[in-house]
Order: sequence, then C-alpha cells, then structure tokens
Amino acid sequence: MSNLIIAKFGGTSVADFEAMGRCADIILTNNAIRVVVVSASSGVTNLLVDITKTTSVTERYDAYAGIEAITLAVLNRLSQPEQVAEAIELLLGELKALIENGGAVYSSAHKDLIQSFGERLSSALFSQVLRERGAAAHCFDIRRIMRTDSRFGRAEPQVKQIAELAQVHLQPLIAEQRIVTQGFIGQDEFEQTTTLGRGGSDYSAALLAEALQADTVQIWTDVVGIFTTDPRLTDQARCIGEISFDEAAEMATFGAKVLHPATLIPAMRRNIGVFVGSSREPEAGGTWIAKEVKQRPPYRAIALRKSQTLITVKSPDMLHAAGFLARVFDILSRHQISVDLVTTSEISVALTLDEGGMTSAFSHAVEPALLELRAFCEVVVEQGLSLVAVIGNHLHSSKGITGELFKTLERINMRLICHGASKHNLCFLVQDADAPGVVKQLHSSLFSG
Repeated sequence: MSNLIIAKFGGTSVADFEAMGRCADIILTNNAIRVVVVSASSGVTNLLVDITKTTSVTERYDAYAGIEAITLAVLNRLSQPEQVAEAIELLLGELKALIENGGAVYSSAHKDLIQSFGERLSSALFSQVLRERGAAAHCFDIRRIMRTDSRFGRAEPQVKQIAELAQVHLQPLIAEQRIVTQGFIGQDEFEQTTTLGRGGSDYSAALLAEALQADTVQIWTDVVGIFTTDPRLTDQARCIGEISFDEAAEMATFGAKVLHPATLIPAMRRNIGVFVGSSREPEAGGTWIAKEVKQRPPYRAIALRKSQTLITVKSPDMLHAAGFLARVFDILSRHQISVDLVTTSEISVALTLDEGGMTSAFSHAVEPALLELRAFCEVVVEQGLSLVAVIGNHLHSSKGITGELFKTLERINMRLICHGASKHNLCFLVQDADAPGVVKQLHSSLFSG
C-alpha cells in the first residue's frame, strides 16, 4: 500500500476513555494510518511490574485490582461493551491465574508474559473504540509476527523473520481495515512471550514500519514534539520543527525520553520519516525526523541522563601494554554490561554505565564484573552522577565549542568530558545536584539567540 503510516500511541495517550477518543480522532482523519500500535494504559505496566516483584499474594492482588479498575473504567464507557467484554474477561482471568499459580518467585519468562497484559488489554479496548466510531478495526496479536530471541526483559527482534511474517499475516489485512496491535511485546521461536524492554513500543512501531515498507511512523505522546531540552528544566525550551536521524539518535541515547533509543534504527535503515507529536494537541504540530533536513545548526539540543556510574580502572600494567583494554571490555561484555563514555590515560581508563538502562538491579549486574576486574587492577566506583550531552552538528571540528562550554560552566566540577568521538555530541559528567542548573545555564548560553 502506498503512503502507509504506522501510528503509535503511548500510555498517556490511551490512559482512559477520553484519551482513547482523542487518538481515534487522529486516526480517522487520515486514511493512510492503517496500523496502530498502542502501549499499555498509563500506570498499568508499573502495576504489572509490581506483581512480578513481590512474593506477597496480597500485594499481587492489590496491583491486579488497580489494573482491573483502569480496564473496566474504559470498558464501562463503551456504547457496546458486550462486543469486547468476553475478550477482556479472558485476559483478566488469565492474568489472575498467573498470580494464583506464580509461586514464590516468577521466572524471567513468566515476568515477560505478565508484563504483556497491559498492551493486550489496551489494544482490545481501543479496537472497540474505533469500531464504535464507524471504523473497520481488528485487534491483531503482534506475537504472530514480532519474532525475537529468548532474552527475556530485553529481547532482540529478528528483523528478517518479522518482515517475512508481516507480509504473510499482516499485509493482506490492512487494505480493508485498521489494524490495532501491541507495542513492547513479541514471541520467541518456542512461542514464549517476550518483551523489548521499557519504552519498546516505539521500537515495535518502527520495526513494523520497516517490515511493511511504510512511509512514515507517527509517535503520539503527551508532549508537542522534541524540545531543545526538557521543558521542566527551563521555560526557554522550545519545540524543534525538524531534526536529522543522527541528531535524534544522539538525543534518544543520551536521555531524551520522547523516543526509545532503538526506534530510529529501523527508520534509518529504510529512510522512513518519523513524526513526534502530542495526542492532546495534534493541531500544534510536532517534530519531523528525517535523513535530510534544511538546517543543521551547531547546537540543536541539550540532553540529560541521570543515574550514571563512573568506573575508573587503574593499573601500571597498562603502560606500554597491549590487550589491557580488551581484557577489561571482555569482562564487561560477558556480564552484559553496556558502556557509554570512555576516556583513557597512560595507566587508567574511566568509563560510564547507565544504571537506569539496566534491567536488573545495579549491584547484581555489576558486582560480579567488578570482582573480576579487581583481580588484576585497582577499581574505583563513583555514583550520584548525571550525564549532560550537547547535541548538534560538526561539534568535532567547530572552533570555540569547548571554550564556550568551559566559560559557561567555570564554577561547575566536570568529572569527565568526551569530545571528538562524534561530530554530533559533546558529553560530560556532573554531580546529580548540579545537573538541572547546568542544563539551564547551558541552554540559556547556547540558545539565547
């Protein structure tokens, strides 16, 4: 189908009946929107995670009661609730059975299955919202085509298989009806439910766009596009009309929460345009992300990512030695620890880890790796840090960039600086307490014009 649009709606956009109505209005005004990807209604995923984290049956049922209340609040507002009531009852019954039979501790596979219910419930409800507005709409189980590996909690999509299955099972449906499906979840080769990690609904939408060769992915959220920085940090933040894939990828990676970092990968592979807008204010416009943009200013945005850990590894053996860094990174890789920034000296290397991006608790993920590192070198761990990233263009070759930065932040202790590895960002670490003020200062200095 030509001019195909995949539209994704986040949790706040499908939070309740009124919110779903606003999303339906957006869809029904554009016939090119044939596939709709929804997140769980706001608050539901957190409650599902609560179920998986506790061994208390009482606490599990309390969380279930919250999910049931959010679900039934939408169901009871429908004109024809009986059309979808049976499907909702089956899903809630399946979830309740998992709570009753879960045992003391859930396996990783059971955790992913439990967390899938948010999207499965919201997609069933939203399909009916569309049908009651006169649309031909079908709720499609994304697990039929979203093939992944078996790494529960952060499953890796199998792109080739997804494309093949989408052409067989999904493509024939979209000409005659709107398809409503789930973000965030998939299925491995053993038919076990998997999840793509928190925020994975954006990624799901982009993968579907790639598989169906769509023209555009729309990401509808609760903010009007991508801003020059977090509007909560400064009232000078403004919406960016257009931004390149490269810049947006840097922003997503380094803390901008509007986009999941992986979202842009499929879009970049197929040169699919991405639009980010607010489902509350669709008329306000938003941000277009594309391969080619009209303007590439030196400064585009400032991103902030909290909960950073700095690890410094020191050993005299590094001096004029080959293979030391390889040994360090081999240990981190075996423990599935992702490293962001790296700086080196003659006898030490400093690297940052994103605690917030880890699926398990920081100590559980990192401590075994630290034990291995301490067997052959000195290791210092610092926490309570924030990563600030200045995003722009040609930062690696522009004169005066670091001078402007140091002048603005002359009274701030910068713990680590990375500049030159990318032409699109300049990153540094500061104390958590200083971070909001740093962002506000920088934004005022760099974007005052």
